[in-house]
Amino acid sequence: MKLFNPALLTTAALCASALGTAAMARTLDTNTPADAFEISKRMQCGEVDGKQAVYHFSGRIYSRVEGEPDRLLFLAEGMNVRRCVAVEDPKRGRGYRLVSREVLFYLDPGTGQILRQWANPWSGETVDVVHIHNDPVNSKPSFPVGADGKAASFTGRREGRWLFIPFEAPLFYENPLAGAYQDYIGGKYHAMEIFDFVADANEILDTHNPTSYPSVSWVRISDWMPWMKQRGRQGQMVFNAVGSKVKSFDDLPAIIKDEIAANYPGFTVAPPGDDTRPNATTWTVFKAQVDAARAASTKPAN
Repeated sequence: MKLFNPALLTTAALCASALGTAAMARTLDTNTPADAFEISKRMQCGEVDGKQAVYHFSGRIYSRVEGEPDRLLFLAEGMNVRRCVAVEDPKRGRGYRLVSREVLFYLDPGTGQILRQWANPWSGETVDVVHIHNDPVNSKPSFPVGADGKAASFTGRREGRWLFIPFEAPLFYENPLAGAYQDYIGGKYHAMEIFDFVADANEILDTHNPTSYPSVSWVRISDWMPWMKQRGRQGQMVFNAVGSKVKSFDDLPAIIKDEIAANYPGFTVAPPGDDTRPNATTWTVFKAQVDAARAASTKPAN
């Protein structure tokens, strides 16, 4: 599970040379493929090749179980820190690769404090909370021309001063915690993530501005988190959050910065541009923790 996957969004070429001086500045055209690519890059990334960008989002997380009212389970505070690095392809031109890390912290809906344990209201069992901390969440290289030879296009719409850019991502893949026979009995990870970006057209289209700071809403409909120990219980989770790109890591809320400093210090910066590690998800991170705990419990004492 990926909380906030930039690879799902339309991507854009790096045009740092075009942004270097006011004399070369111009207005981007959503109907031009190269400009459509650049608009999306300005939405996602930092000002220049390799410069860090940060998104913040906060919201609520509900249960959806057939036959009972929806429950507010958690509040949520999260962020994604990323950078874009230039890549070249002899046929597809100059593009970029996006590398990132992300966290989402589950908060008590009554106190607003970060949860360490959670009392499961269905089973009555108290379980340890495993916050989302996926490192890395990287995208494949993207170019102005797709692998199919088609040029990039603008996928949103303009209404007055605003650009609206929606994206829906259906997810259906093998659960890392499942066995080898899931095609026969089920157990796939099934979710949908929905990203809706809103950008000020005057900011994002004017290349006098080195980048843009759009807002984003994020909705995810997914299975229960593995740490909840729902044991196959019928139901889903609904995440609803809203946020924006911020100027820097320092602009994040204190609750996020304090928790990262205490328990996730590596998440203050994006991965290096040449990061080749496989992507992490909630499921792979949780599996690694469970496997490590089991290994430690069976290790003979010295």
